[in-house]
Amino acid sequence: MNLDQLIGMLGREADSLLSHESKAVPKDWLHLPSPQFIDSVYGPSDRNPQVLRSLGNLFGAGRLGGTGYLSILPIDQGIEHSAGASFAANPLYFDPENIVRLAIEGGCNAVATTFGALGFVARKYAHKIPFIVKINHNELLTYPNKSDQILFGTVQEAWNLGAAAVGATIYFGSPESGRQIVEIAKAFDEAHRLGMATILWCYLRNDAFKAGTDYHLAADLTGQANHLGVTIQADIVKQKLPETNGGYKMLNLGQSSYGKLDERMYTQLASDHPIDLCRYQVLNGFAGRAGLINSGGASGANDFAEAARTAVINKRAGGTGLISGRKAFQRPFEEGVKLLHSIQDVYLMPEVTIA
Repeated sequence: MNLDQLIGMLGREADSLLSHESKAVPKDWLHLPSPQFIDSVYGPSDRNPQVLRSLGNLFGAGRLGGTGYLSILPIDQGIEHSAGASFAANPLYFDPENIVRLAIEGGCNAVATTFGALGFVARKYAHKIPFIVKINHNELLTYPNKSDQILFGTVQEAWNLGAAAVGATIYFGSPESGRQIVEIAKAFDEAHRLGMATILWCYLRNDAFKAGTDYHLAADLTGQANHLGVTIQADIVKQKLPETNGGYKMLNLGQSSYGKLDERMYTQLASDHPIDLCRYQVLNGFAGRAGLINSGGASGANDFAEAARTAVINKRAGGTGLISGRKAFQRPFEEGVKLLHSIQDVYLMPEVTIA
């Protein structure tokens, strides 16, 4: 994909997204992705040399290898959304080998999936593409369904599979989040001791966050989730792209008292522009020291355009890349490869600069 094709995909938003200058949080405040990112940011940290090597494997693989950016294929929807619902669009992916094949042929830095999936293909592929083992999930077979992330295996098992990193989800804001924070903090500590990197899905989950507008996608709440995630030493945080702001304000209407806010969060550190909203997420990841990867979202009719838009926003905000699954695997294999390449093209495109 070239610049003209990207502009065509972005349509009426092209000028706004490609020409925006972020004045709320200047890029000079941030630690931005670069080929030297591991040396300059992770290197001085307490991460041991084995973790640095694992991060080097992640950042050195695929079409974006050596750029400081990441393109990751995540497929844990067989558990998170039920296998039938996830793979009916393309039953090829009931076989986990095809998940790994898609990540390799799609030029990804890594593949993120389950213990079971990677366990069946570890000896064939662990040395060909970095593995990220997703260690917890929200299973949807309990009736009625509940929102809780539970561990499906151990960090030691992930290490035995040859993983470069472990991934986990915390549902911040949920009644179970306290237990999840303790579990994953312990898991991340063990992963670092064993030499693996850590990636946290910093998701929000609480029915109270839906009040006409879905504040699960608010920059202020997702930004704070990121801040909690890096506090338990996530090397990389995964977050949904923000679509609104003011979650704290909404939850503090009436007589309630929720969290803490400062009006400058909205007037000085953000604006209504999608790049500025995403930059607030980056800022909360220790000013970009922990890379922000945004999720690609559900599959739909305009996947290529939506994926390109998300990549532009993430890159121009100072983010570290995209982790996109359903848009790629819920379509024919070759189309999935093409979509992953189109995402990567945005990060390889010099005309798409940091705002």
